Amino acid sequence: MTEMGGYRDRVAQVDLGEGAVEYRGIDDEDAEKYIGARGLGVKYVFEAGPDVDPMGPDNRLAFMTGPLTGTQTVMSGRIALVTKSPLTGTVTDSHHGGWSGARLKWAGLDGILLDGASDDPVYLLVEDGEVEVRDASHLWGQGVHDTIDDIDEEVDGSVGKNLSVMTIGQGGENGVRYACVMNEDDRASGRGGTGAVMGAKNVKAVVVKSGTDMPKPADPETFQEGYQQTMEVIRESDVTAPNEGGLSVYGTNVLMNATEEMDGLPTKNAQHTSTEAYSEADGVDVQADDVDVQAERVSGENVRENILVDEPTCHSCPVACKKEVEVDVTHKGEDMNVRMESYEYESAWALGPNSGHDDRDEIAVMLDRCNDLGVDTIEAGNMMAMAMEMSEEGKLDGVGHLDWGDSETMIDLIDEIGHRSSDLGDLLAEGPERVADAKDAHGNKLSVKGQTMAAYDPRCMKGMGIAYATSNRGACHLRGYTPSAEILGIPEKVDPYEWEGKGELTATFQDLHAVSDSFDICKFSAFAEGIEEYVLQYNGMTGRDLSEDELFEAGERVYNLERYFNNLAGFDGADDTLPNRFIEGHPDAIPGTGASEGELVELDEMKAEYYETRGWVDGVVPDEKLEALGIDIGPGTGVSAGDSAAPADD
Repeated sequence: MTEMGGYRDRVAQVDLGEGAVEYRGIDDEDAEKYIGARGLGVKYVFEAGPDVDPMGPDNRLAFMTGPLTGTQTVMSGRIALVTKSPLTGTVTDSHHGGWSGARLKWAGLDGILLDGASDDPVYLLVEDGEVEVRDASHLWGQGVHDTIDDIDEEVDGSVGKNLSVMTIGQGGENGVRYACVMNEDDRASGRGGTGAVMGAKNVKAVVVKSGTDMPKPADPETFQEGYQQTMEVIRESDVTAPNEGGLSVYGTNVLMNATEEMDGLPTKNAQHTSTEAYSEADGVDVQADDVDVQAERVSGENVRENILVDEPTCHSCPVACKKEVEVDVTHKGEDMNVRMESYEYESAWALGPNSGHDDRDEIAVMLDRCNDLGVDTIEAGNMMAMAMEMSEEGKLDGVGHLDWGDSETMIDLIDEIGHRSSDLGDLLAEGPERVADAKDAHGNKLSVKGQTMAAYDPRCMKGMGIAYATSNRGACHLRGYTPSAEILGIPEKVDPYEWEGKGELTATFQDLHAVSDSFDICKFSAFAEGIEEYVLQYNGMTGRDLSEDELFEAGERVYNLERYFNNLAGFDGADDTLPNRFIEGHPDAIPGTGASEGELVELDEMKAEYYETRGWVDGVVPDEKLEALGIDIGPGTGVSAGDSAAPADD
């Protein structure tokens, strides 16, 4: 039990097979070691075992808030979904914003643990600290939007006012390995297949009804000092300043043009490092007055000028990075009007430049379809880019065909993936590793540990290269966001092409993000805040007296716990790699162009530097490291810091 501020000290543990709910407190030592949200979620998922089948009833799915969630803390509207991923086989955590995390805390719970599987479709209703299991047979088979509308009608509450709905669409029901859990129509716990796990458990939705019962800080004076300091740095930041900073004005898609200009935008399944290079390769005169490069057509600036209709925000966030758009598109002779939120950089890139596609409005339609089906937009776009390259090479003969930039087919294929209703859709729903195994296409995938990369080319940003390779949840920009330093100069500018020092830089970002994810506050806070602001707000809310070093160590502990889970699941340094086309010395390497001319990733050198920083042995956490960090669960890896290599997987 914990009496620290910020916690409700109440977690619902739901046995779906029995339809029974029990409640547990939060062990004080666990709260001190792992903080909450991501950290505590991984600890609870670890209890179920690293060797479980991700789609089986023994896999646990945790919905977890942190001690700062739903408080006055800036950007504190997040919630973490933690489980073993059906896409990668690693532990994964996927977060979404909006209001559901805050409402879960206001409703009297720190989290919900889903164990087992229901025989029939159900949804959970959370109110006044209690969880009720309800029949969802009438909702099964529906998309996200209709499900939210129907629940809004049948539950005594109002979505967007005192009601939040976290739900899956057909993608989760049909076991698409990168299915999402969606919140408020267009906010996604997008990566890692949390929606597929929820679908395998026959859970359609988690519905939270609450008033606004905001936790009070245990040390108001320290908390207020941290809050005021945080607001000051947010207002002063060129990135986060409300109504002025790039993130506030253009959303995450402010990065499209910036990354293009660096020749760091992977294009056409990362065959090129910018859309300009792609156009020039196709013989287009990009200097002509009437020619815009593809990136500009789908950029945040273009979106704001032409299709922006609203700028909603999340709980306690002055930045308001979410951009709501409205478009009119004709698809196969049908006139469609689509209004959707979250025209994000990563999503626009995956369904746009990386797929050889540049129609801004059609991307909005694709995003809306992915959201309604509950399918990760990054993975869906990258899977189609992979299929386009495979089609070009004749590797999809007999299954289907997809040309670069064929938006008409792409729009329909998203439905086919979500419903698994065609041979090609069913294949792509399995994710890059399984497609590569089935079609001898390992050279065509842009994945690490089974999850595809994001919109930062590691040939341009070397820190992103080692961050992708060592991410515990597969290729991901959000485990260690080195572009903050490599593009934006936060906390200081580093040379994006220099590999030396990037192992240490990446480990620092990974630990810092593990802290913010465990609080749970938005990672965008790190564009302005640092460990000083984090410590003040955390200590003020909980009543603890942690130093900056001690809080950083908590982040390190969380990251090592995840790596330890993965080691026990069979992962080691051999899995810390990159797609072949990025690696220096690989026969399939494709050097960068333009400003990134000739660049490739010095992967071996960076891995050695990174492992030395971490104190790992060939990607494995040695037992001495576990002991030093106080990680005392599980059997240990059996590896000593003196070992020269990880043990065999047998």
